[in-house]
Amino acid sequence: MTRNAAMARLSTLDRLLPVWIGAAMLVGLLAGRWIPGLGPALDAVQVDGISLPIALGLLVMMYPVLAKVRYDRLDTVTGDRRLLISSLVLNWLIGPAVMFALAWVFLPDLPEYRTGLIIVGLARCIAMVIIWNDLACGDREAAAVLVALNSVFQVVAFAALGWFYLSVLPGWLGLPQVGLDVSAWQIAKSVLIFLGIPLVAGYLTRKLGERAKGRDWYEDRFLPKIGPVALYGLLFTIVVLFALQGDQITSRPVDVARIAVPLLAYFAIMWAGSFALGKAIGLNYERSATLSFTAAGNNFELAIAVAIGTFGVTSGQALAGVVGPLIEVPVLVGLVYVSLAARRWFAEPARTTWSDHAPHA
Repeated sequence: MTRNAAMARLSTLDRLLPVWIGAAMLVGLLAGRWIPGLGPALDAVQVDGISLPIALGLLVMMYPVLAKVRYDRLDTVTGDRRLLISSLVLNWLIGPAVMFALAWVFLPDLPEYRTGLIIVGLARCIAMVIIWNDLACGDREAAAVLVALNSVFQVVAFAALGWFYLSVLPGWLGLPQVGLDVSAWQIAKSVLIFLGIPLVAGYLTRKLGERAKGRDWYEDRFLPKIGPVALYGLLFTIVVLFALQGDQITSRPVDVARIAVPLLAYFAIMWAGSFALGKAIGLNYERSATLSFTAAGNNFELAIAVAIGTFGVTSGQALAGVVGPLIEVPVLVGLVYVSLAARRWFAEPARTTWSDHAPHA
């Protein structure tokens, strides 16, 4: 297949992306609802609490994107203090506080769901955000750095923030308090699997590929071949995730709707606020998009694992975690298109589509 033919095929995938994702969600929900024993069978395929089907999908999804990153340009990101400081503030100060406030405003009478949403707000995204950023033509190098930064803070700060937002702050405000039992190793394990493995694989692929064939071959011939794999991994992950929880989601539609309202508000507030902040502090489009998606996304794998480990698989807290990706996936796909349309606010040119494999300057 010629390069032009490959790009034409990817353009078709671009145009129909919402259709593929919607179909994957529907297939997963229906399969989990109507195929007897599918959810428990998939859930049983795990090692030390990590779902192997979900892990496989995420690794396949993230590897091609991380193989595109120009690791020799990361210093241009680490030197951008505006981007790094803004990301830390948005992810670890504003994001958890916004979710805490929304959970209490919209779910004051549903403590289990409220607690589950607060846990979702504490789990900053380290996996699927890589895909949303690439779809929106964000800065790949910046995304790699910010995701790595979030990973470090997640290991260090997650348990402490959980204690603060579930026990300390409610106590100060005279509200009911909840304990959270989560170990640093549980969080570190999630980081190492869902980010560490594809990051190392992507780095080694670029380093060895460029050494063997040169950068032109690597970027013009190799990357276009592996690019569509990211989409296949994303669709597989969505099908598995929704198949695992399809019965629970479809059997409790009113509860799902109640949980969805604060989640919708959260994604809108965090994405729009972060995007506007990026523009206000002088970031270009690509870094503003990266800032907004890394601030709006959440690590649903970790949130669900923590909720199940602490409160049980049938708990309301676990259901709130499960509803997270049900809302996040279509909302952030929609925000990808909003982000692309908002490029006109920025003077500098940006890549035309997410499937353009040429690295950005």
